[in-house]
Amino acid sequence: MKRFARTQRLQTLQNVPRTAARGALAMLAAIALAACHGGDDDNGGGPPTNTLPSFVSGSVNTQTYDGVSDDLLTAGLGKTGLASATAPSIAKPAAPTAAELRRLAIYSNYRALVDMSANGGYGRFWGPNVDLNGNDTLGEGKIAGKEYIAYSDDGSGMQNVSLLVQIPQSFNPDQPCIVTATSSGSRGIYGAISAAGEWGLKRGCAVAYTDKGSGNGGHELSTDLVTLIDGTLAGASFAGTKAIFKANVSASALSSFNSAFPNRYAYKHAHSQQNPEKDWGKNTLQAIQFAYWALNDMFGPVSGSTHQVRYDKGSITTIAASVSNGGGASLAAAEQDTDGWITAVVVGEPQINMNLPSQVSVRQGGVPVGSFGRPLADYTTLANLLQPCAALAPAAAGAPYLTALPVATTNAIRTARCATLAASGLIAGGNAVAQATDALNQLHQAGYETDSDTLHAPMWDSQAVPAVAVTYADAYMKASVLDNLCNFSFGTTNAATGAAGVTPLVSPMPTLFGNGNGVPPTNGINLVYNAGTTGAADHRLATPDASYAGAACLRSLWTNGNATMVDSVNAIRVNANLRGKPAIIVQGRADALVPINHASRPYLGANRVAEGSKSQLSLYEITNGQHFDAFLSVAGFDTRFIPVHYYNIQALNLMWNHLKNNAPLPPSQVVRTVARGGTAGSAPALTTSNLPPIATDPGANAITATGGIVNVPN
Repeated sequence: MKRFARTQRLQTLQNVPRTAARGALAMLAAIALAACHGGDDDNGGGPPTNTLPSFVSGSVNTQTYDGVSDDLLTAGLGKTGLASATAPSIAKPAAPTAAELRRLAIYSNYRALVDMSANGGYGRFWGPNVDLNGNDTLGEGKIAGKEYIAYSDDGSGMQNVSLLVQIPQSFNPDQPCIVTATSSGSRGIYGAISAAGEWGLKRGCAVAYTDKGSGNGGHELSTDLVTLIDGTLAGASFAGTKAIFKANVSASALSSFNSAFPNRYAYKHAHSQQNPEKDWGKNTLQAIQFAYWALNDMFGPVSGSTHQVRYDKGSITTIAASVSNGGGASLAAAEQDTDGWITAVVVGEPQINMNLPSQVSVRQGGVPVGSFGRPLADYTTLANLLQPCAALAPAAAGAPYLTALPVATTNAIRTARCATLAASGLIAGGNAVAQATDALNQLHQAGYETDSDTLHAPMWDSQAVPAVAVTYADAYMKASVLDNLCNFSFGTTNAATGAAGVTPLVSPMPTLFGNGNGVPPTNGINLVYNAGTTGAADHRLATPDASYAGAACLRSLWTNGNATMVDSVNAIRVNANLRGKPAIIVQGRADALVPINHASRPYLGANRVAEGSKSQLSLYEITNGQHFDAFLSVAGFDTRFIPVHYYNIQALNLMWNHLKNNAPLPPSQVVRTVARGGTAGSAPALTTSNLPPIATDPGANAITATGGIVNVPN
């Protein structure tokens, strides 16, 4: 019927007098706009109906916050509450309310991505009280506004990507803007609230969040409990298609698994069997489209009881922004954006996997780096093997200590890992020191900077690298939780012995949405090696060499070219073509989780090959910068490293000035910061003398990228 109606209109237009042509063309434009939005084309030629995007599944829930008792940025906690080391309380710990879980999620996610230490930058350089000019003028910094939340799904309930839009009360409908805040890591929906959301809300922009289908969705297999979109719990059968995630297993298979492996957990990123990373760019674009719909719902003209479209795609200044793999998702979205949804990109420390053109090379001080452009599946499984041993190298001495294990236990683990690596022929050396030195040298040859030598110990001790290695291997292999890939699983363990299978004294599930980060160890759920010397246990304690056989198995999936692994990694690779969009990447040179030689540097080179003279990408490489700003409160991090977040904020301000005032973006450069020094654990207060600005003219600090050849000054 609609096709017939449009045909009739076209036939009528062929017969109108020339004097009516202009009005007829206007009517055609209205019809086309309505078709573009899926709206009713019989609305009298007015704006099309604001139709919910087809990918939104189920209902859209909304909530308005007054900015006093509760708000968008701090969940009512304010600057003081976020700074408190004491998490917000829950009236009934076994049954938190959705509001309590939201507050806990905002608290934990905000603190997870920025330095909150007393002498750091919180409350002075960033924080709810700090305005866009860097001044302490906003008091507790609570922001009134409205939230829209829904799932993106195909109707099966197997995807259920969370989408959230925050619209601050300060939003100016005549000067609209959107900032994305795609979650970092495997975090839930608020997983980039401090990294990008805060800046966007202060700017008066709508913030478009997504957990990108890898978010904090857990399934407690022994009780069959799952998490709903608001963090509350339900039985898997009762939840049906409403769960953030539930394992795709039959009742009989689940029963058998629980008998053999009690008190285990399935996680969405690891066990969805969908390789969610391939859709992270699409999910970010969907978050933007959902934000357009929400803004039209609030500010579009009303015809009867129907909202109409005020903002058509491309009409809102939109910055794709986030950090880590949320930053990678933003880059992927910009590459996939053929319709003009995204105006510009600003990302920090992006985890990104590339199809590298042959012209790309990376040099530092004119000397080729050891390796560049490897995918995460390669460099993380290698680091997971070598880092415990490399931590014993003299060059890594004095590393910050980031584990609750006794020093003697940690040293024994490291020595045993070195011995096993040597016995397996993977490293050389007649003693632990020589073996460790060789392991560290191999990491250098694999593209890890010497700047990160003292970070290999804490990256492994904190279990960041082992957890990422296992989670991503599961995801790339599309493994079921029943597979126990390479004998790893996720479960509760005995705090003293590490033994797995214990029934927890306090179930992690009620507060999983609030406290969890989506990648064990988290909220009492740990990384377990099932083939331990005396049975399943915490992977660090399961065998004397910290579950070497499991780590070697993960590595072999890549080195042996497992077809599923290779296909999944190829499915997530990008081409670095940002389609002429202005873009900024910020990354710390010392990053030991996402090495800069496998991320920002080769991406810059590939972008120059893809876009040539049309490229508008700048890379700001920060010395003394590493991946986890939250670790700056740990002794030894505070004296050595500076907050990369400071430069993420600066980059967002530079981009805003570029978009609104046509100010040129500073060219690619190394920003040479000054470490705070002093005594570990009590470094002097961070000041601007530690944090030189991004330079308009970097001079000798300029990074060049000619014909794909990236040269970074020492």
